[in-house]
Amino acid sequence: MGMFRTFSLGLFAVLAAVLYAPVAHVIRVGGIFRTPQQMFFPEGHGPIHIEDTIHCEDVHHYRPANLLFAACEDSKMTRIGWFPPLDHFSKLPTTPGSIHVIDPKTMKSKRLAFDGFKGPFVSHGIDVIEDPKQADAVYIVAVNHLPNPEYYEQEAEAAEAQNIPKARSQIEIFRHVLQSNKAQHVRSIRHPLIRTPNDVVADSPYSLYVTNDHFYREGTLRLIEDLWPSAKWSNIIHVQIDELKSTDALAGVQASVAHTGLWNNNGLGHGQSEQEVVISSAVGGELYIANKYDNNSTLSIHSTISFDTVTDNPSYYADPYRTDSDDASGYLVAGISQPVNLAENSKDPEAKDPCQAWYARRAGDGKWEKKMLFEDDGSRLRTASAAVLVPIEPKEDGKKRAWLFVTGFMSESMVAVQVEL
Repeated sequence: MGMFRTFSLGLFAVLAAVLYAPVAHVIRVGGIFRTPQQMFFPEGHGPIHIEDTIHCEDVHHYRPANLLFAACEDSKMTRIGWFPPLDHFSKLPTTPGSIHVIDPKTMKSKRLAFDGFKGPFVSHGIDVIEDPKQADAVYIVAVNHLPNPEYYEQEAEAAEAQNIPKARSQIEIFRHVLQSNKAQHVRSIRHPLIRTPNDVVADSPYSLYVTNDHFYREGTLRLIEDLWPSAKWSNIIHVQIDELKSTDALAGVQASVAHTGLWNNNGLGHGQSEQEVVISSAVGGELYIANKYDNNSTLSIHSTISFDTVTDNPSYYADPYRTDSDDASGYLVAGISQPVNLAENSKDPEAKDPCQAWYARRAGDGKWEKKMLFEDDGSRLRTASAAVLVPIEPKEDGKKRAWLFVTGFMSESMVAVQVEL
């Protein structure tokens, strides 16, 4: 009996040790016991608020031109009434979102006029890649959460009885000539496998990856996806298009599952090489580094970085001043630090959602060295969903510095702060 009791206690201890780490990690990411803090910076180091950047959920640094591109909503009320990623379906969007270009030297934002596109444009994740045929032009690939006309053309009860979704999200491709004021709409992309798109990464104008952050669009099962770590029903879709210019969103679109089995895969980013893609598990607080295989149709994860906060849209910073002994290149993530309150706060235009931005790079021993670069209690920046670093030329002291730009899906403006890496 004593031996059995000893064995039982030993088994309990082993199970507790095995289960404690993942449970504790989920609790930390949820921010249940976290006290929001506000990080302060020396004079002249920010934060600088970028005007006319309301609810910019995603931002990308296009290094060849040293410009930032952001997808913004422009209205504080649109997210409250209509934003499928937050399960908001109470009011159809009436104002179109926009794409902005931010100059990190002047800290000014320029709104691009849409050419050949008729809204609405309910913005989410974006990517920016060079036009392979014109060096001073780029393609902007963006998620658009449109209302589904099939649902709203009939009574709600009838539409729900037929399981018709309220949103018919799709991908938009724009072309922008640098320094111009326009974004020319090239085409829309729609496919049954693109269900709940969150972010995009493009190999070329013809090939891209899309995350579906949930399998269920709303309801109890969607809530379970947010709370239960084993609900790994989201996936990443590889999309190939045959026709770059088409008025039919379904024309020439081929799609397949590139990866599955992650909990709430959310943001996507380019890695340190053309073959690398960075993936975030938002509520899981994990950042995955993957490589492309099978003619770029499959993603295979080879490294994982854990954070104690929500990890939203990731980015990779390539240190242009790196040396063999000092390389500040690394991965960035930004996220809300108390997601436990998001469901309630997201319906209040005046609420405050604290946030953090983190940076990770390889240390000399091969382990991940993680550093918090920005933290706010929601007063200066409400929510954070994307962050990028723009390098600053080193001074005589040799320290690596950069401007950190952070933005959020419910932030009133993007902020910039100078940080030391």
